Amino acid sequence: MNKQMTATEVVASLEDGMTIGIGGWGPRRKPMALVREILRSDLKDLTIVAYGGADVGMLCAAGKVKKVVFAFVSLDFIPLEPYFRQARQSGSIEVMEIDEGMMLLGLRAAAWGLPYIPTEVGLGTDVINRNPDIKVIDSPYDDKEWVAMPALKLDASLIHADRADNRGVCQIAGPDHYLDDWFARAAQKTYVSCDELVETSFFHDPAQARLVHWERSQTTGVVHIPGGAHPSSCTPLYGFDVPHFKAYTGSAKEESGFQGYLDKYLGGSEDEYQQNVGGLDAIRAIELPTY
Repeated sequence: MNKQMTATEVVASLEDGMTIGIGGWGPRRKPMALVREILRSDLKDLTIVAYGGADVGMLCAAGKVKKVVFAFVSLDFIPLEPYFRQARQSGSIEVMEIDEGMMLLGLRAAAWGLPYIPTEVGLGTDVINRNPDIKVIDSPYDDKEWVAMPALKLDASLIHADRADNRGVCQIAGPDHYLDDWFARAAQKTYVSCDELVETSFFHDPAQARLVHWERSQTTGVVHIPGGAHPSSCTPLYGFDVPHFKAYTGSAKEESGFQGYLDKYLGGSEDEYQQNVGGLDAIRAIELPTY
């Protein structure tokens, strides 16, 4: 079974109004090449579910987003993602703002086919007051109340991995795979871009197989895009591009705004984009962040 696709084919399989989960975490291991392909498309009215970074901000700035379900949208060393901030403050998008743990429970509920998962997280906070779709329920076993975190059902998920084979076995070799396994399982279809396409025999090594975090049956399509997480990181292959993120953030204060950023960097293809940011060798030379 060969699940290889192009980024163009992935985006062509998406439809207006879909709910799309985006893996990664802030400026870390985001499927940015797939996001850029959406920017080049006519897709619109999307609901985005993410631990967000520039992926969310760019899609909002391009007018692709109807609603964002998020725990945060940040570039980490730049706390507030500039274009998401503009969309949020202008009221141009709908939002469901929840706790990081509630997001995880919503994804798990969807993956397990449950309507909700009970939790204490959010009780007594404005998470409940500001989100009328999230209900508080009585326990059938005692007098306690619980937040019923609803399933976050995804039409599709977009994820970036270090390596994959053409059957959909995907490897994340960094120290944290974030919640990408749950994004994969919560979605009807999961599309994974990868830095390296390997033979299936690569995963016969137990040390490599241990870095596979979800079942290949959950992977719908694999897109080989070296450097495809840029400007976010893909540890241990490359770090996040601090100068590029600063230029991106600075564009929000310029008269040309996001369109000026697109004109300078996006190009008509991923190859053009990477040429505009210095090439694949420059991406792979970006120093890993130190914490």
